[in-house]
Amino acid sequence: MLGYVLRRILSTVPVMAIVAMIVFSLLYLAPGDPASVIAGDQATPEDVARIRANLGLDRPFLVRFFEWSGQIVRGDLGTSIFTNLPVTSLIKQRIEPTLSLTLVTLILSVLVAVPLGVLAAWKVGTWLDRGIMALAVVGFSVPVFVVGYVLAYLFALVLDWLPVQGYTPIAQGFWPWIQNLILPSIALGGIYIALIARITRSAMLDVLAQDYIRTARAKGLGQTPTLFVHALKNAAVPIVTVIGLGMALLIGGAVVTESVFAIPGLGRLTVDAILRRDYPVIQGLVLMFSFVYVLVNLLVDISYTFLDPRIKY
Repeated sequence: MLGYVLRRILSTVPVMAIVAMIVFSLLYLAPGDPASVIAGDQATPEDVARIRANLGLDRPFLVRFFEWSGQIVRGDLGTSIFTNLPVTSLIKQRIEPTLSLTLVTLILSVLVAVPLGVLAAWKVGTWLDRGIMALAVVGFSVPVFVVGYVLAYLFALVLDWLPVQGYTPIAQGFWPWIQNLILPSIALGGIYIALIARITRSAMLDVLAQDYIRTARAKGLGQTPTLFVHALKNAAVPIVTVIGLGMALLIGGAVVTESVFAIPGLGRLTVDAILRRDYPVIQGLVLMFSFVYVLVNLLVDISYTFLDPRIKY
């Protein structure tokens, strides 16, 4: 196990190197010039050229790439072109709202989706099963920002039950903190819940057709222990897999959700950096998101050995 974990950790190095090269190349080739944005509409070509020289944007591509790679190896993600602050400092300032939103959405999604998937598999072919799968299709189909605006209008503006936007740090109290996360988490978790519920139903149907489940029922074991102890435990591997892979949905959806609900997290920082062509911030955020995704997949792979003793590394 330890050898496998070390190999997986070492394998992330070339993966992150390839990601860094792709990110840097795409931003280099993308239209738009941060020097022009900084200079403003009234700037002359000489002003733009001077700003480009000050930012180092006039140097060759390979020179800039290797300089940036050297900074990354030293743990330096660079400095924002617009705020002149280190990218690591900007990430530290914004990471709590995004981490809170992601964790609350993950917990909510698992607590809702897994029982729904189990229930759909138990009542397969009935109106309950078809209703749950119909809701899953809706969850897949409706964009996050549409759900977000509908929730904000209904529960914040019409009913006045919850805040319409903003974020309260957890240090100021649990209830103010969770109040600002309820609507964003529901909006962000819709597609995640649909994905987990569908996979849970499929995995449970495969397990429920096995002989040992029929034997447990024949011995008079109750429906709840059969479903949630025997069947769900043996269906856990594909469910955990899709939960891990679905982290990409949370990371991508957080960008939209934070913009809808005005949450000052990494998603808003990403949008602002893209609009400003703030290359160091964009590159640092993409690298961080990529590393988190690779780390989550590593943890998912390790969890297989605890969920299924037959899996050995």
